[in-house]
Amino acid sequence: MNSSLFPAAFAGTMLIIVGCVLVVSLAILAFICWLLMGCFERIPLAHRKMEPGLVWLLMIPCFNIVWNFFVYLRLSESYKAYFAAVGRDDGSDYGRGLGLAYAICAVCGIIPYLGILASLASLVLLIILLVKLTGYKNLIPAGVPGDATPPPPPSA
Repeated sequence: MNSSLFPAAFAGTMLIIVGCVLVVSLAILAFICWLLMGCFERIPLAHRKMEPGLVWLLMIPCFNIVWNFFVYLRLSESYKAYFAAVGRDDGSDYGRGLGLAYAICAVCGIIPYLGILASLASLVLLIILLVKLTGYKNLIPAGVPGDATPPPPPSA
């Protein structure tokens, strides 16, 4: 085997691997944005603290580190406003603490050495947060129009 071909083959293989990782990462991020947009869309307009389409700004590199704080905190505020309006507020923070912890860990992910641990923590927090936020979304009836006032709570 010719030794001069080895660096070129290695570079080509690495380029393919990096390209595949980039495509998979973008697909995962797009799926997360789609989930979050669905959560915002389920909340009636009167209680939304942010427009659903703005979650796609998370696709912008570097900007998404800051935008995490806005998206996750506003989604939890929107859930809180909706559930308080329908009389089903359970006193929880609706993912605010998890969202804040995730956003902080995502920021810490750029710090050398600490970034590895912070990135692992942010991955775990993101999975837990998405499950929790999707659970709250499923508690909101799908037939509620975006600008309708929620029905009053049932009397006991």
